[in-house]
Amino acid sequence: MKNQPDFTSLSALYINCTLKKSPRQSHTRGLMDVSINIMKKEGVQVETLRLVDYEVATGVQPDMTQHGATTDEWPKLFEKIMAADILVMGTPIWLGEKSSEAQKLIERLYAMSGKTNDKGQYIFYGKVGGCVITGNEDGVKHCAMGILYALQHVGYSIPPQADCGWIGEIGPGPSYLDEETDAKNNAFTNRNTTFMTYNMLHLAKMLKEQGGYPAYGNSKEAWSDGSRWGFENPEYR
Repeated sequence: MKNQPDFTSLSALYINCTLKKSPRQSHTRGLMDVSINIMKKEGVQVETLRLVDYEVATGVQPDMTQHGATTDEWPKLFEKIMAADILVMGTPIWLGEKSSEAQKLIERLYAMSGKTNDKGQYIFYGKVGGCVITGNEDGVKHCAMGILYALQHVGYSIPPQADCGWIGEIGPGPSYLDEETDAKNNAFTNRNTTFMTYNMLHLAKMLKEQGGYPAYGNSKEAWSDGSRWGFENPEYR
């Protein structure tokens, strides 16, 4: 293809927030694999993990062992998150909501969001986020709204159409990986998953090539030092 972009400098981390520990089958991972395989074909370095496989403490501090927890594996997971240009959260739907593991991940990301990069910006500036949702009940867009809002709030950049999902018939029944659903051939889901993946790649590539966002007007450290840029504060007149 003419002018095919080169994404080989990028890395992505997919965190599956299923409630099932490995190696149990995860239908959410089944749909995540569609996006993962595209990234791998484009030469992107991809890593995957299930949050439930780790002893991640509940809380909103960077290391909960300093706040009463016996064990907290979050600090080492945070190293993986910071090493990735792209973070993709995957979750099943339970009672119309994202999983408790997905909520825990968001809370722990929030715990780190006050840290800054070498420009004095919040730590997740310049990184790209997206999400994958599966289930047998309504809630794909509702879950995506909450996840994507949270990711952008802590500093992630969200490209157009940064979510994809699949739901089966409402109520107990076959799920994404069950053959009778023929979910792998669902044209709508496959199109959205493909668009999501490439939109994340394009945005991550642009941000990486320009060194993230310029620090003019958004540096926490510069604000603390007195910079106000175009903001006219009466105290500084």
